[in-house]
Amino acid sequence: MNVAGTDSRLVARALAGETWGFEELVRRHLRSAHAVALGVLGNPADAEDVCQDAFLTALERLEECRDPKRFAAWLMRIVRNRALNFRASRSLRQGVPLEEAAAAKSSGGDPEREAERSEARERLLAALSGLPESQREVVLLHDLEGWRHREIAELLGTSEGAVRVRLHEARRRLRTELEGG
Repeated sequence: MNVAGTDSRLVARALAGETWGFEELVRRHLRSAHAVALGVLGNPADAEDVCQDAFLTALERLEECRDPKRFAAWLMRIVRNRALNFRASRSLRQGVPLEEAAAAKSSGGDPEREAERSEARERLLAALSGLPESQREVVLLHDLEGWRHREIAELLGTSEGAVRVRLHEARRRLRTELEGG
């Protein structure tokens, strides 16, 4: 089945009871949703939980999406709100998720290279978690997900100029942290 089409068309299909429409919306927007949740929470496992919850909420409330052409922005607001609620209601879990620990044990690659990659990843995650939430969100959305300054500004309810400043400052802080460590 050809699922190509606009978000607006996919929302209409999902509202008509065609589950593939919503499944395609999930495929299209999962990475961005995860980046938003990770930007707020700083923990990949918590971000996954929040994304699942946000997509379920979006499915349940799909008829409330007033402008289906702007489904992505509507969904990202849900993700961000869920992440903020999650952070407020629970203390974040610490440690490495079990899936990552199992993957590291069974990787079978060069142990030295794997250790270097793991160390680099830990340093990057630590540097990202050291950023203020507003900077972390912007750098993840822009650099990881490829969002435009305007789109990020709309999601965060700020100006494009503020987004550019946050991105510049976040990159500067990350560079300093990663070069110094």
